[in-house]
Amino acid sequence: MDYFAGIDTGSLSTEAIIIDQDKEIVSYSIKPTGSDCIGASEAALAEALAWAELRRSQISTIVATGYGRISIPFADKKVTEISCHAMGAHHIFPDTGTVIDIGGQDSKVIHIDHEGKVLDFTMNDKCAAGTGRFLEVMAATFGVSLDELGRLSLKANETIAISSVCTVFAESEVVSLIAQNKPKEDIILGLHTAIVNRIWNMVQTVGVHGEVTMTGGVAKNQGVVALFEKKVGKPIHIYKEPQIVGALGAALLAKRLATQ
Repeated sequence: MDYFAGIDTGSLSTEAIIIDQDKEIVSYSIKPTGSDCIGASEAALAEALAWAELRRSQISTIVATGYGRISIPFADKKVTEISCHAMGAHHIFPDTGTVIDIGGQDSKVIHIDHEGKVLDFTMNDKCAAGTGRFLEVMAATFGVSLDELGRLSLKANETIAISSVCTVFAESEVVSLIAQNKPKEDIILGLHTAIVNRIWNMVQTVGVHGEVTMTGGVAKNQGVVALFEKKVGKPIHIYKEPQIVGALGAALLAKRLATQ
């Protein structure tokens, strides 16, 4: 049996996933990218192979995606993450019409058709505002984990408005609010609200079509998801491991490439 691999090399993490001929996920791995895209990709693929008890020679085709895809020398093809997140989201949730992907350093909103093809998209990759990196900095400011950040916001009594979503200015604003003894839950809800409002403007540019799926690490943040669901007015689809959706799309494209 042939197997197919997708590698998604992002700014904060690198994901590798292996699927079989039936498009079933065999294994996956998530590694920090650090300063070495190639090393992180090699490590993620090696771990995924080990989990699957496979040899590298059993992988028929490898497709790389993500901001570091150009650097991956062992990939048979390199594809934009827009296409891969669209394909991955469609495969898991076939009724998806809108994909909201919030990664480490960028955010994307993608309109896809019933086959998972991209019809329209908008992307913010010029600023860390509203990304995983933004939340990472804020979590460190509060001295809590990213998971706890999401849970704390759900306990807020009111939203404290954050005037800036610039990472540097927002951090300064948060430090000032903490010094004023404002409840951290209310401040965190304010941060999440600022992020969601920023990305919602992107959503409105593309429009909400069909079912909505969130991908990327920020989809693990319960507070952000809850706010998006209020905006959309219905539940949002989130895979059990939203970080691997882009890599899954790459693996699916690898299978398609091998069988053409």
